[in-house]
Amino acid sequence: MRSRIEYTVDSSTRNPNRGLGIKLPFNTHNVFTINYTTKDQVKSNLTNYMLTNKGERPFNPEFGADLGTALFEGINENIIDTITDLINTNVEIFVPEVQIRDVVVDINTPDNNAVSVTVNYKLRTSGTSDQITVQFL
Repeated sequence: MRSRIEYTVDSSTRNPNRGLGIKLPFNTHNVFTINYTTKDQVKSNLTNYMLTNKGERPFNPEFGADLGTALFEGINENIIDTITDLINTNVEIFVPEVQIRDVVVDINTPDNNAVSVTVNYKLRTSGTSDQITVQFL
């Protein structure tokens, strides 16, 4: 397996007008909004990881938490443990800037067939905490 090359950016020497990446989700007015802070870019990277299934990303078939595949199998009593394990499995490889603190899975009523996943995490570089919530309908 190929090794991952990590780049570090010193914020004191970085040009504040140079973007670090594309913000997720896309919006309709400016389709590609740019992230200028590490915190925002890591949040977008983690969102991308959670929404991607294995095999969807060209040239990197192992990327993704594979949550869509797990939810397609059906909501049962083990789904919370399954989702938590899928998120924690490869996040250190694909989003190494993140230390996951807690994963909260909220299963709505069976009539809605919706699952909400909230990930509380800490940035390893700065120590700041944040969270993201992804809802699957």
